[in-house]
Amino acid sequence: MEVKTHKLLSLDELTEKILSYDPSADITLLRKAYFFSHEAHCSQKRREGTPYIDHPLSVASILADMHMDTTSIIAGLLHDTVEDTETNLEDIKGLFGGDVAFLVEALTKLSKMQFKSKKEAQAENFRKMFLAMAEDIRVILIKFADRLHNMRTLKHLPESKQKRIAQETLDIYAPLANRLGIGWMRAEFEDLSLKYLQPEIYKNLLKKVAKRREEQEVYINDVSKKIRKRLIEYNIPGFISGRVKHLYGIYKKMLDQNIPFEQVYDVLGLRIITDTKSHCYEILGIIHSLWKPIPGRFKDYIALPKSNLYQSLHTSVIGPQGERVEFQIRTQEMHRIAEEGIAAHWMYKEGGRVLEKDAKYIKWLRELIQTQKDLRDAKEFLEVVKGEVVPEVVYVFTPRGEIRELPAGSTPVDFAYSIHTEVGHHCVGAKVNGRIVPLRYNLQSGDTVEIIRSPSHGPSRDWLNFVVTQRAKTRIKQWLKAEERKQSLELGTKMLETEFRRKGLSPKLMKSPEMEEAARKFSMKSPEDLLVAVGYGKVSVHQVVNRFLPEEEEEEEIVFTKPKKRKKGSSGISIKGIDNVLYHTARCCHPVPGDSLVGFVTRGKGVTIHREDCPNLNRLAVDDARLIDVTWTPPEAETTPAKLLIETLDQPGMLATLSSIISSMEVNISQLSVNTTDDKRAHFTIIVEVENRDQLSSLIQKIVSTEGVLRVKR
Repeated sequence: MEVKTHKLLSLDELTEKILSYDPSADITLLRKAYFFSHEAHCSQKRREGTPYIDHPLSVASILADMHMDTTSIIAGLLHDTVEDTETNLEDIKGLFGGDVAFLVEALTKLSKMQFKSKKEAQAENFRKMFLAMAEDIRVILIKFADRLHNMRTLKHLPESKQKRIAQETLDIYAPLANRLGIGWMRAEFEDLSLKYLQPEIYKNLLKKVAKRREEQEVYINDVSKKIRKRLIEYNIPGFISGRVKHLYGIYKKMLDQNIPFEQVYDVLGLRIITDTKSHCYEILGIIHSLWKPIPGRFKDYIALPKSNLYQSLHTSVIGPQGERVEFQIRTQEMHRIAEEGIAAHWMYKEGGRVLEKDAKYIKWLRELIQTQKDLRDAKEFLEVVKGEVVPEVVYVFTPRGEIRELPAGSTPVDFAYSIHTEVGHHCVGAKVNGRIVPLRYNLQSGDTVEIIRSPSHGPSRDWLNFVVTQRAKTRIKQWLKAEERKQSLELGTKMLETEFRRKGLSPKLMKSPEMEEAARKFSMKSPEDLLVAVGYGKVSVHQVVNRFLPEEEEEEEIVFTKPKKRKKGSSGISIKGIDNVLYHTARCCHPVPGDSLVGFVTRGKGVTIHREDCPNLNRLAVDDARLIDVTWTPPEAETTPAKLLIETLDQPGMLATLSSIISSMEVNISQLSVNTTDDKRAHFTIIVEVENRDQLSSLIQKIVSTEGVLRVKR
């Protein structure tokens, strides 16, 4: 169906429209807002050359079509004044009140902030809008009206902008309108987006739908007469009308099912609107008695409403001459909600608050903002929102028969977290319809799900690869973060205690005022945060211990990114044929006493000591004249850094196990980092302080023999 052209209303026509549904509206204030906006935008024109005031007036008209309150319509008239003119929010608040000022501020882009890119700015604008929307739902309804008028006039923009705005509308505004139940707006958003994103496909579908409508008009009228006759016989009131599926819906069906237009059977259908719920079911019975229903095509959204409160009975039958016909059956109230969604429940006397019975419309949004409030990245927040407004859902049951609505693709883990966070945390298995299924199983509508729990079990990082709900993702990440912090705290405490004892310091200092001062010096909020940072490897043990040593006893920290340089003889290294030269050990291979060594003369930087099997020597060997023999016999009690790469299974407690093994060998850890992979592996990079190669070999052997460790290499 062609997107209709819309005539611009005059101010008088707008006021007449508002008074038709709200006789008590403050028309004086409304007119004042119109003239204020007209004056503010007086020198501006739209891209098509029309006065700019046409845009806010059109936005106000769309809001009036939605039967919005006067405050919303005034905000619609003023929504661009702060952003595009010299007007400020104080002017708006003084003239039109705090509610209007709040709405205008929420709708004003963050133009004064500096962003790295347009995408970042767009994401931050959306974030601001959603936060305001959770507080006052009118924000998004005004934004919908603004975007709809911009889409209706999109032809005046350059093609690149048309496509960018159309894609944004399809990705965000259309699914959000659907989630809020505003069916007509969702359909127009989608059709207008298709018009600019796929212009040839749009034109082609337009022609084919018009032709199909013309061909089947007589047929649809014939089917309608048969049903109307039966309704009269049974004394059931009912209004029957033809329904044309919107173009994007047809296009999506062709894509999803990989079929041509000719095989889309529900392009045309019939909608029957009656007075009561019981009559809906009676009409369904009449239709099924007249024609054979198609198996699998019946959906009862009255008993199981969609998340946006949509209710209707859907059925498809093999009608006269073997043609497929789709029916929607609903009450007048259901039809109003299906078309207008949250706007159908609007109470303009409530000052922007959604009534408790309608709060489920935006409950998901409030929960989303609560769980994602710590997200610093606006782009990540936007992706989360996109995931939440996807319309496809499944309906599953608890063992007690309670219904749970989840996004399509949800798993038993998503279901567990929807019940309670602790149920999700301790989930070890699941039964679906009485049979044990994998935790990755995709739930289907009608499934009865039972979660198997174990108090000693915790979430796995692997779950993040298959859960789909934001609630589950957020709770799993929070648990993993807390667990990592706990393990890092244990490790950091153990490492620091060991080093304190080695330096003759009392471990009691870790709970002293000096420790609090040390934490502040490292810009940490508390000593615990400092210990966690040591466990993570962000702060070295030496840096902390040096804070407690007298100045003359401070130990020089081993910094691996900038190796220290020493003179020959300082620790027992002999470099053949060269005296009094600076040298340092290579970062690439971390040689230790006992290794076979080679020195490489670095111009201006002395000698770099490598292990003989260092892979970098192949590159350096092009200049053999710069390679020299080295022997190393360090003094007693001196330790040398060695780097270990350890691959393990990704399982709880592995970090603590490794640190315990290393500590039992009286070896100190100076740096540690860890990352995990999708195949449930953990990769540890640990720099340890060892006396010689023999001690390092013994340590490697002990780590290799530990359960869960897959391999260790230097």
